Amino acid sequence: MEERLIINGGKKLIGEVKIDASKNAFLPILAACVLCNGEICLENYVDLTDLGVMREILQSLNITSKLDGKRLILDARDAKNERISHELTMKVRASIFVLGALLGRFRSAVIAYPGGCNIGSRPIDLHIKGFKALGVKIVERHGYIYCNAQNAKAGEVFLDFPSVGATESLMMFASLLEGETVLKNVAKEPEVVDLQDFLCAMGADVSGAGSDVIVVRGKKHLDGGNFAVMPDRIVTGTHLLAVATCGGDVMLDGAISRHNESLLAFLKQSACQIEDFGDKIRVKAGKRPFSIDKIQTLPYPHFPTDLQSPMMVLQSVSQGVCLLQENLFENRFGVATELCKMGADVVVKDRTACIVGVEKLYGADVFACDLRAGAALVVAGMKAEGYTTVHNIAYIDRGYEKLEEKFSQLGADVKRVKIE
Repeated sequence: MEERLIINGGKKLIGEVKIDASKNAFLPILAACVLCNGEICLENYVDLTDLGVMREILQSLNITSKLDGKRLILDARDAKNERISHELTMKVRASIFVLGALLGRFRSAVIAYPGGCNIGSRPIDLHIKGFKALGVKIVERHGYIYCNAQNAKAGEVFLDFPSVGATESLMMFASLLEGETVLKNVAKEPEVVDLQDFLCAMGADVSGAGSDVIVVRGKKHLDGGNFAVMPDRIVTGTHLLAVATCGGDVMLDGAISRHNESLLAFLKQSACQIEDFGDKIRVKAGKRPFSIDKIQTLPYPHFPTDLQSPMMVLQSVSQGVCLLQENLFENRFGVATELCKMGADVVVKDRTACIVGVEKLYGADVFACDLRAGAALVVAGMKAEGYTTVHNIAYIDRGYEKLEEKFSQLGADVKRVKIE
């Protein structure tokens, strides 16, 4: 039975919506629970399929988890070092995070290569290179990664690229590695800071997250504790772009403006009005937005690749021409073909999309090709004239909890239907 979203477009968005906890912060924090010899309580749990798969992986390691409302309670005291099968890792790329945690706690690990959305090459070579720099012996064979960290030692790792995943994996491993490990040229994303805060709440000694250098002083063990996961800056950005595209007046409760400074600057150029209330952002959009001449995706604090697809939707109905350059993932322009079905004028060459704004989009049958493209097509459908059907919405459910309900409470006409 296939689920689809049916959207009757043309309605402005009005009201207030609560921003959920961050998927991209929750995933490495769940993996880091492997390090903890105790009970962990994580606040603000979000019912996403990616988080559900990570809980399955933890269950395979004898780590229990149960929900109490929005609180997720995990017990890692009896964790076991088990092989992580391809059947689990193929479902979510973040499964690779468990590797660093297993190496930290058990000094060995066997894990299948990770899966995830097909948005381009996302090699794990930076993870592997970082582990090797700390003395981990690694063999890659038959689709599995075999790691032995019995002779690993604290040291210095310089990342060739500020990869979020590699930064977080190495933070986890080093947190239980005797001595001082210095990680250089690391990712600065807010999710990295949230992982540091979680590790420290469990008894780790980690500092520097948010800067170029992270220092980890290894502990003998980590305990349990309570932690509230940060709000999702990509969900925040998706809603901001939806209001800018469709028009309206919306208050985003729980949104953190400093996490989206690059996007907010672009929205102000587009003629949106932005008000910052500390833990809330209000966005108002009345007239047709102006195009941004050039936008390029880069690591934080610059414009994020995860918002490139919904930004393309906004530019497709703005006044003027935009050159949108994707610098991180080569296959992330899949949404362009679907937008053109709806009347958009988008031409893609290599890693640059030329977007000429049109006055109207028109409803059509469109197909999500990845998580963020799926959310972007929902935004396009809410802007379009007539009905839009979005297929492959399992992608959307990986990163947005009940997106149709969130937009419906703001006045949009979005319904989930099941088709046999």
